[in-house]
Amino acid sequence: MAEEISENVIKKDSLEAEKEVKNKKKTLTIMGLSIWRILAYFIIYSVVGYIVETLFGIATKGVWESRQSFLYGPFCGIYGVGATIMVMFLHRYSKKYNSLFLGGFIVGSVVEYLVSLIGEIILHVKWWDYSNMPLNINGRICVYFSFFWGFLAIYLLASLNPKIDKLIDWIKSKFSLKRLKILTLVTTIILFIDCVLTGVAMELFLIRMIAQNDINVPNKEVVIEEYDKIYSNEAVSNFIYKYWGNRKMIRTFPNIKVQDVDGNIVYIDSFLKDIQPYYLKIHEPRKIDITKMQHNLNG
Repeated sequence: MAEEISENVIKKDSLEAEKEVKNKKKTLTIMGLSIWRILAYFIIYSVVGYIVETLFGIATKGVWESRQSFLYGPFCGIYGVGATIMVMFLHRYSKKYNSLFLGGFIVGSVVEYLVSLIGEIILHVKWWDYSNMPLNINGRICVYFSFFWGFLAIYLLASLNPKIDKLIDWIKSKFSLKRLKILTLVTTIILFIDCVLTGVAMELFLIRMIAQNDINVPNKEVVIEEYDKIYSNEAVSNFIYKYWGNRKMIRTFPNIKVQDVDGNIVYIDSFLKDIQPYYLKIHEPRKIDITKMQHNLNG
Protein backbone atom coordinates (compact mmCIF):
# COMPACT_ATOMS: atom_id res chain seq x y z
CA MET A 1 0.00 0.00 0.00
CA ALA A 2 2.75 2.41 0.98
CA GLU A 3 4.68 1.49 -2.19
CA GLU A 4 1.61 2.25 -4.37
CA ILE A 5 1.14 5.65 -2.69
CA SER A 6 4.84 6.41 -3.18
CA GLU A 7 4.65 5.42 -6.87
CA ASN A 8 1.54 7.60 -7.36
CA VAL A 9 3.30 10.57 -5.75
CA ILE A 10 6.34 10.07 -7.98
CA LYS A 11 4.13 9.82 -11.09
CA LYS A 12 2.24 12.96 -10.07
CA ASP A 13 5.47 14.89 -9.51
CA SER A 14 6.80 13.64 -12.83
CA LEU A 15 3.65 14.70 -14.69
CA GLU A 16 3.72 18.14 -13.06
CA ALA A 17 7.40 18.53 -14.00
CA GLU A 18 6.64 17.55 -17.61
CA LYS A 19 3.72 19.98 -17.68
CA GLU A 20 5.95 22.79 -16.36
CA VAL A 21 8.58 22.05 -19.03
CA LYS A 22 5.91 22.11 -21.76
CA ASN A 23 4.52 25.41 -20.48
CA LYS A 24 8.00 26.92 -20.52
CA LYS A 25 8.48 25.76 -24.10
CA LYS A 26 5.16 27.32 -25.11
CA THR A 27 6.02 30.66 -23.49
CA LEU A 28 7.04 33.25 -26.05
CA THR A 29 10.33 34.89 -25.12
CA ILE A 30 12.20 37.92 -26.41
CA MET A 31 15.90 38.16 -25.57
CA GLY A 32 15.44 35.59 -22.81
CA LEU A 33 12.39 37.26 -21.19
CA SER A 34 8.79 36.10 -21.49
CA ILE A 35 6.44 38.46 -23.31
CA TRP A 36 4.28 38.61 -20.15
CA ARG A 37 7.18 39.76 -17.99
CA ILE A 38 8.13 42.37 -20.59
CA LEU A 39 4.57 43.74 -20.58
CA ALA A 40 4.56 43.71 -16.77
CA TYR A 41 7.83 45.68 -16.77
CA PHE A 42 6.33 48.28 -19.10
CA ILE A 43 3.23 48.74 -16.92
CA ILE A 44 5.13 48.84 -13.61
CA TYR A 45 7.88 51.19 -14.81
CA SER A 46 5.34 53.50 -16.45
CA VAL A 47 3.65 53.92 -13.06
CA VAL A 48 7.02 54.29 -11.29
CA GLY A 49 8.00 56.94 -13.85
CA TYR A 50 4.79 58.86 -13.23
CA ILE A 51 5.50 58.90 -9.47
CA VAL A 52 9.14 59.96 -9.97
CA GLU A 53 8.20 62.73 -12.40
CA THR A 54 5.42 63.99 -10.11
CA LEU A 55 7.79 64.18 -7.13
CA PHE A 56 10.42 65.85 -9.29
CA GLY A 57 7.88 68.46 -10.40
CA ILE A 58 6.91 69.18 -6.79
CA ALA A 59 10.57 69.52 -5.77
CA THR A 60 11.64 71.74 -8.67
CA LYS A 61 8.52 73.74 -9.51
CA GLY A 62 6.67 73.63 -6.19
CA VAL A 63 3.46 72.38 -7.78
CA TRP A 64 1.64 69.10 -8.15
CA GLU A 65 1.05 68.94 -11.88
CA SER A 66 0.31 66.20 -14.37
CA ARG A 67 3.37 64.30 -15.52
CA GLN A 68 1.49 61.52 -17.31
CA SER A 69 2.12 60.55 -20.94
CA PHE A 70 -1.47 59.63 -21.73
CA LEU A 71 -4.83 61.30 -21.25
CA TYR A 72 -6.15 58.75 -18.79
CA GLY A 73 -4.23 56.93 -16.09
CA PRO A 74 -1.04 57.44 -14.05
CA PHE A 75 1.41 56.27 -16.68
CA CYS A 76 4.62 57.90 -17.94
CA GLY A 77 5.27 55.93 -21.10
CA ILE A 78 8.85 56.97 -21.80
CA TYR A 79 9.95 55.50 -18.46
CA GLY A 80 8.08 52.29 -19.24
CA VAL A 81 9.59 52.03 -22.72
CA GLY A 82 13.09 53.10 -21.66
CA ALA A 83 13.34 50.86 -18.60
CA THR A 84 11.88 47.84 -20.40
CA ILE A 85 14.25 48.16 -23.36
CA MET A 86 17.21 48.60 -21.00
CA VAL A 87 16.24 45.48 -19.07
CA MET A 88 15.76 43.50 -22.28
CA PHE A 89 19.17 44.44 -23.68
CA LEU A 90 21.20 44.60 -20.48
CA HIS A 91 19.78 42.05 -18.00
CA ARG A 92 22.56 39.59 -18.85
CA TYR A 93 25.14 42.12 -17.61
CA SER A 94 23.60 42.90 -14.22
CA LYS A 95 26.94 42.33 -12.43
CA LYS A 96 29.16 44.09 -14.99
CA TYR A 97 28.94 47.78 -14.14
CA ASN A 98 31.12 49.00 -17.02
CA SER A 99 28.94 47.17 -19.54
CA LEU A 100 25.79 48.47 -17.85
CA PHE A 101 27.02 52.06 -18.00
CA LEU A 102 28.02 51.87 -21.65
CA GLY A 103 24.84 50.01 -22.58
CA GLY A 104 22.67 52.48 -20.67
CA PHE A 105 24.48 55.41 -22.28
CA ILE A 106 23.76 54.04 -25.78
CA VAL A 107 20.32 52.46 -25.30
CA GLY A 108 18.94 55.36 -23.24
CA SER A 109 20.18 57.93 -25.76
CA VAL A 110 18.72 56.02 -28.72
CA VAL A 111 15.33 55.62 -27.02
CA GLU A 112 15.24 59.27 -25.97
CA TYR A 113 16.13 60.44 -29.49
CA LEU A 114 13.52 58.21 -31.14
CA VAL A 115 10.75 59.20 -28.72
CA SER A 116 11.50 62.87 -29.34
CA LEU A 117 11.67 62.37 -33.12
CA ILE A 118 8.43 60.37 -33.28
CA GLY A 119 6.65 62.97 -31.12
CA GLU A 120 7.70 65.74 -33.49
CA ILE A 121 6.87 63.81 -36.70
CA ILE A 122 3.52 62.34 -35.66
CA LEU A 123 2.19 64.79 -33.06
CA HIS A 124 4.20 67.89 -34.05
CA VAL A 125 5.04 68.25 -30.35
CA LYS A 126 8.40 69.09 -28.84
CA TRP A 127 8.50 67.16 -25.56
CA TRP A 128 11.90 68.57 -24.53
CA ASP A 129 14.66 70.68 -26.07
CA TYR A 130 18.38 70.48 -25.23
CA SER A 131 19.46 72.97 -27.90
CA ASN A 132 20.98 75.29 -25.30
CA MET A 133 23.02 72.51 -23.74
CA PRO A 134 26.52 71.55 -24.95
CA LEU A 135 27.15 68.41 -27.01
CA ASN A 136 23.53 67.92 -28.06
CA ILE A 137 22.18 66.28 -31.19
CA ASN A 138 19.30 68.22 -32.76
CA GLY A 139 18.20 69.27 -29.27
CA ARG A 140 16.82 65.76 -28.69
CA ILE A 141 19.67 64.27 -26.68
CA CYS A 142 22.77 65.67 -25.00
CA VAL A 143 25.82 64.14 -23.38
CA TYR A 144 24.78 65.12 -19.82
CA PHE A 145 21.57 63.13 -20.00
CA SER A 146 23.32 60.30 -21.83
CA PHE A 147 25.65 60.00 -18.83
CA PHE A 148 22.52 60.01 -16.65
CA TRP A 149 21.14 57.05 -18.65
CA GLY A 150 24.41 55.21 -18.07
CA PHE A 151 24.28 55.61 -14.29
CA LEU A 152 20.55 54.87 -14.31
CA ALA A 153 21.22 51.57 -16.09
CA ILE A 154 23.59 50.53 -13.29
CA TYR A 155 20.99 51.33 -10.62
CA LEU A 156 18.14 49.81 -12.63
CA LEU A 157 19.75 46.46 -13.43
CA ALA A 158 21.86 45.99 -10.29
CA SER A 159 19.40 47.22 -7.67
CA LEU A 160 15.88 48.15 -8.72
CA ASN A 161 14.94 45.50 -11.27
CA PRO A 162 15.78 42.54 -8.98
CA LYS A 163 13.26 44.03 -6.51
CA ILE A 164 10.70 44.38 -9.32
CA ASP A 165 11.32 40.73 -10.25
CA LYS A 166 10.69 39.70 -6.64
CA LEU A 167 7.47 41.74 -6.65
CA ILE A 168 6.30 40.06 -9.86
CA ASP A 169 7.18 36.60 -8.48
CA TRP A 170 5.35 37.40 -5.24
CA ILE A 171 2.25 38.46 -7.17
CA LYS A 172 2.49 35.26 -9.22
CA SER A 173 2.50 33.22 -6.00
CA LYS A 174 -0.70 34.90 -4.79
CA PHE A 175 -2.79 34.74 -7.96
CA SER A 176 -3.32 32.22 -10.72
CA LEU A 177 -1.10 32.67 -13.76
CA LYS A 178 -4.13 32.71 -16.06
CA ARG A 179 -5.71 35.65 -14.20
CA LEU A 180 -2.44 37.57 -14.18
CA LYS A 181 -2.01 37.08 -17.92
CA ILE A 182 -5.56 38.31 -18.54
CA LEU A 183 -4.99 41.33 -16.29
CA THR A 184 -1.68 42.14 -18.01
CA LEU A 185 -3.23 41.79 -21.47
CA VAL A 186 -6.26 43.93 -20.59
CA THR A 187 -4.07 46.64 -19.05
CA THR A 188 -1.81 46.65 -22.12
CA ILE A 189 -4.81 46.96 -24.45
CA ILE A 190 -6.21 49.83 -22.35
CA LEU A 191 -2.82 51.57 -22.49
CA PHE A 192 -2.70 51.12 -26.27
CA ILE A 193 -6.18 52.60 -26.69
CA ASP A 194 -5.23 55.43 -24.31
CA CYS A 195 -2.12 56.09 -26.41
CA VAL A 196 -4.13 56.27 -29.64
CA LEU A 197 -6.75 58.58 -28.10
CA THR A 198 -3.97 60.77 -26.71
CA GLY A 199 -2.41 61.10 -30.16
CA VAL A 200 -5.75 62.09 -31.70
CA ALA A 201 -6.63 64.54 -28.91
CA MET A 202 -3.15 66.09 -28.98
CA GLU A 203 -3.30 66.63 -32.74
CA LEU A 204 -6.73 68.26 -32.51
CA PHE A 205 -5.64 70.44 -29.59
CA LEU A 206 -2.51 71.71 -31.35
CA ILE A 207 -4.41 72.41 -34.58
CA ARG A 208 -6.87 74.46 -32.51
CA MET A 209 -4.18 76.37 -30.62
CA ILE A 210 -2.12 77.14 -33.72
CA ALA A 211 -5.11 78.37 -35.72
CA GLN A 212 -6.77 80.36 -32.94
CA ASN A 213 -3.54 82.01 -31.74
CA ASP A 214 -1.89 82.49 -35.12
CA ILE A 215 1.27 80.57 -34.17
CA ASN A 216 3.67 80.72 -37.09
CA VAL A 217 4.61 77.04 -37.39
CA PRO A 218 5.84 75.21 -40.50
CA ASN A 219 2.94 74.22 -42.84
CA LYS A 220 0.70 76.71 -41.08
CA GLU A 221 -1.65 76.92 -44.08
CA VAL A 222 -2.24 73.17 -43.96
CA VAL A 223 -2.95 73.35 -40.21
CA ILE A 224 -5.52 76.13 -40.71
CA GLU A 225 -7.21 74.15 -43.48
CA GLU A 226 -7.46 71.18 -41.12
CA TYR A 227 -8.84 73.43 -38.39
CA ASP A 228 -11.57 74.84 -40.69
CA LYS A 229 -12.50 71.37 -41.92
CA ILE A 230 -12.69 69.76 -38.46
CA TYR A 231 -14.13 72.54 -36.31
CA SER A 232 -16.69 73.70 -38.86
CA ASN A 233 -18.60 70.51 -38.09
CA GLU A 234 -20.66 71.47 -35.03
CA ALA A 235 -21.21 67.91 -33.77
CA VAL A 236 -17.50 67.06 -34.03
CA SER A 237 -16.48 70.38 -32.52
CA ASN A 238 -18.84 69.95 -29.55
CA PHE A 239 -17.49 66.44 -28.92
CA ILE A 240 -13.88 67.66 -28.99
CA TYR A 241 -14.51 70.55 -26.64
CA LYS A 242 -16.51 68.37 -24.27
CA TYR A 243 -13.92 65.63 -23.84
CA TRP A 244 -10.66 67.27 -24.98
CA GLY A 245 -11.22 70.92 -24.19
CA ASN A 246 -8.48 73.41 -23.37
CA ARG A 247 -8.70 72.84 -19.62
CA LYS A 248 -8.47 69.07 -19.93
CA MET A 249 -5.53 69.20 -22.32
CA ILE A 250 -3.41 71.86 -20.61
CA ARG A 251 -3.90 70.35 -17.15
CA THR A 252 -2.92 66.93 -18.49
CA PHE A 253 0.02 68.25 -20.54
CA PRO A 254 1.04 71.52 -18.84
CA ASN A 255 4.45 71.67 -20.50
CA ILE A 256 3.33 71.07 -24.08
CA LYS A 257 5.14 73.20 -26.64
CA VAL A 258 5.70 73.62 -30.37
CA GLN A 259 8.49 75.11 -32.46
CA ASP A 260 7.82 77.99 -34.84
CA VAL A 261 9.46 78.63 -38.22
CA ASP A 262 12.23 80.67 -36.57
CA GLY A 263 13.15 77.83 -34.23
CA ASN A 264 11.62 79.47 -31.16
CA ILE A 265 9.95 77.25 -28.55
CA VAL A 266 6.34 78.29 -27.96
CA TYR A 267 4.66 77.09 -24.77
CA ILE A 268 0.94 76.53 -25.29
CA ASP A 269 -0.01 77.46 -21.72
CA SER A 270 1.07 81.06 -22.48
CA PHE A 271 -2.13 81.39 -24.55
CA LEU A 272 -4.35 79.96 -21.81
CA LYS A 273 -3.55 82.18 -18.85
CA ASP A 274 -7.08 81.82 -17.46
CA ILE A 275 -6.46 78.10 -16.87
CA GLN A 276 -4.32 76.98 -13.92
CA PRO A 277 -2.02 74.34 -15.44
CA TYR A 278 -1.40 72.49 -12.18
CA TYR A 279 -3.55 70.75 -9.56
CA LEU A 280 -2.09 72.17 -6.37
CA LYS A 281 0.66 74.58 -5.31
CA ILE A 282 2.83 72.92 -2.65
CA HIS A 283 5.56 75.50 -2.03
CA GLU A 284 7.46 78.32 -3.67
CA PRO A 285 10.30 76.89 -5.77
CA ARG A 286 13.74 77.86 -4.57
CA LYS A 287 15.40 80.29 -6.96
CA ILE A 288 19.09 79.83 -7.60
CA ASP A 289 21.13 82.94 -8.32
CA ILE A 290 23.58 81.72 -10.96
CA THR A 291 25.53 85.01 -10.98
CA LYS A 292 26.06 84.84 -7.23
CA MET A 293 27.17 81.20 -7.44
CA GLN A 294 29.73 82.06 -10.12
CA HIS A 295 30.99 85.00 -8.04
CA ASN A 296 31.45 82.72 -5.01
CA LEU A 297 33.27 80.11 -7.07
CA ASN A 298 35.60 82.73 -8.46
CA GLY A 299 36.43 83.87 -4.93
